[in-house]
Amino acid sequence: MWAMQPALRPERTLITLVSRHSTALYSGMVPGLVAGLYNREACAIDLRRLCAWAGVTFVRAEITGVRAQERELLLAGRPALRFDRLSLDVGAVTAVGERASGAEVARAPAGAGGAGDSPEAWDLPMPVKPLESFLAWSEARGGDAPLRIRGGGAAAVELALAFRARGLPARLLLRGRDLHLGSSAANRAGERLLAEAGIPVERSVSPDAPADLACTGSRAPTWLAASGLPVDPGSGRVLTEASLAVLGQPALFAAGDCGQIAAAPRPPSGVWAVRAAPLLARNLRRSLEQPQRPLEAWRPQARALQLLGDGGWRGRDSRALALWGPLALGPSSWLWRWKHRIDRQFMARFQARAPMGASGADAAGAIACRGCGAKLAASPLAGALARLAGEEPGAGGVSPAAEDAALVTTTADGEPLLQSVDGFPALVDDPWLNGRLTALHACSDLWASGARVTSAQALVTVPEAAPAVQEELLLQTLAGVRSVLDPLGARLIGGHTLEARDGAGLVLGLTVNGLVPTDQPWPKGPLQPGDVLLLTRPIGSGVLFAAAMAGAARPEWVDAALEVMQRSQAPLVALLSAHGCRACTDITGFGLLGHLGEMLGGPNPVAGRAGSGPAPAAQVELAATAIPALAGALELLAQGLASSLAPANAAALALLEPEGPIRLVGPANAARRALLVDPQTCGPLLAALPQQQAPAALAAVRDAGFAEAAVIGRVLAG
Repeated sequence: MWAMQPALRPERTLITLVSRHSTALYSGMVPGLVAGLYNREACAIDLRRLCAWAGVTFVRAEITGVRAQERELLLAGRPALRFDRLSLDVGAVTAVGERASGAEVARAPAGAGGAGDSPEAWDLPMPVKPLESFLAWSEARGGDAPLRIRGGGAAAVELALAFRARGLPARLLLRGRDLHLGSSAANRAGERLLAEAGIPVERSVSPDAPADLACTGSRAPTWLAASGLPVDPGSGRVLTEASLAVLGQPALFAAGDCGQIAAAPRPPSGVWAVRAAPLLARNLRRSLEQPQRPLEAWRPQARALQLLGDGGWRGRDSRALALWGPLALGPSSWLWRWKHRIDRQFMARFQARAPMGASGADAAGAIACRGCGAKLAASPLAGALARLAGEEPGAGGVSPAAEDAALVTTTADGEPLLQSVDGFPALVDDPWLNGRLTALHACSDLWASGARVTSAQALVTVPEAAPAVQEELLLQTLAGVRSVLDPLGARLIGGHTLEARDGAGLVLGLTVNGLVPTDQPWPKGPLQPGDVLLLTRPIGSGVLFAAAMAGAARPEWVDAALEVMQRSQAPLVALLSAHGCRACTDITGFGLLGHLGEMLGGPNPVAGRAGSGPAPAAQVELAATAIPALAGALELLAQGLASSLAPANAAALALLEPEGPIRLVGPANAARRALLVDPQTCGPLLAALPQQQAPAALAAVRDAGFAEAAVIGRVLAG
């Protein structure tokens, strides 16, 4: 609502959307998706994009409970979020009998449970809700064995027809004698539709009979009742006033399938959820800005129109049934066309605009990137440092490239103590995730030097806001930093805070300290002939997040990139050391080519060292197609999208000229060349190893969970 009607948004309020997924599936189109009538993108709302459009912070996390009195929303694996108002619309799960709560746990995000938590491990049918896990299951279905669907409601009928359209035989298992479509006329129409499609209906089936899919009604997630909220005993739905405020909890609201007006219960349906949205938005704003005024009461309609599609199983025009109270109409093609138009118009409301009012390459070029894409370009950086050292920029002298971490001292035990500093404007709106990403990015300087991280200090700049909001932003940021440091046995030993001015947002900088368990840190270079270059994971984060800011990146691409970026590279230090690592760096703001140029030494255009100094003692042969790219990165680069730092980084392409020290081998189109200068946040390590050690090193790195690690080049004599 706030994206489409900004006037309903509460003023001076930080609004956060929490969801376990980055997309929300529109259930009305899911049977068509299963039948092959739609692709997934047509049925999914990109929540990051929607939040950017509405000026809302997006947090991808699993909700585990609510502390109503403390006003805290509990999240898995991270600190609770405090709130002044909480609006719950967390959907429903399929009621699959006595083990429904366990099946609910099984559909937590990957890694939340073991193999024993899956429905298959319990010999339970796959629940149709949550939809994401059901769709993953349905995409893997095949074979000639009939799909046994337990249930007789609209979902069971539509999905049986959808699977039939896909060429998969299906049968319905009813506990009683009749379908449950809302009326006798609807049941008869549904029976005729199933009979035409050749879908058998088995009646009076024992609830213990084997089944593959459960469409047996829904109930609210069990954590709502476990949190002490008032719920309906049968469905677990949160009981509310007509205003949608939770009974006895004026700071909490509930709507959609997880909520129920105590005095006017309605069955769970998207129709009522959509109709409730404007009133919910007005009441949330009124409760914050005018708490003395009574809230509006919602009077939901008594009935909702249902349109059931047949999946197009006949291979001709799809048809649909229309159900309204005691009436049933169809099936007919014009009803399907009506349903199709309604569904597409609904989805178009969420897909019509990109953030910032632009889209595609034009938008990406107009938006200043965050993360390491906000790094100062190399030319002004090198110029300032040269002048500081009393040199004339470009005077011909070539200063050695700075190491990734500075040597501070040597401990009494003979271990070099290293220090580095890094930071940037928040890459993502979620302060906890941004704290985590920034810490991983900063620590990589130490890992690239062969060090283990021991401590860190933080410089946090928070935006102007109410004190409670600033406290929450600071807490979440520092907790994200500690989510990286704590598993390493490192400590957050102090820091400093600032308040931003002129509308600036969250900025985090970190000083990190570490010890090297040998007498010599890994140098950045120079590279030696005979070495090979190992890249520990894919690149492409710069263009992906530039595209995300422009509304041009698919949500699954951003999800996949964040999964890669959140993986700590600390375990790789010991592995690379054991395989004879001779030099190493981390690929960050100047891109792969710029940082590789630093490893070579000598003139380096991207680092502002393009003078007439000595040429590198070695050359690099770089295999273009061996360089791994994050999902979507090459596609976006081919469309002309790029990070705002990429044009400055493009100076490094001079290293590829015939007289340059780097030779690109294999096919390299414009997108692959652009990938070489894409700035990285939480980028990979680039290690130089003896050639004979490379195969074992690559296998060890991949076994450590870095499956896309690759040998991307070799070092030759100059």
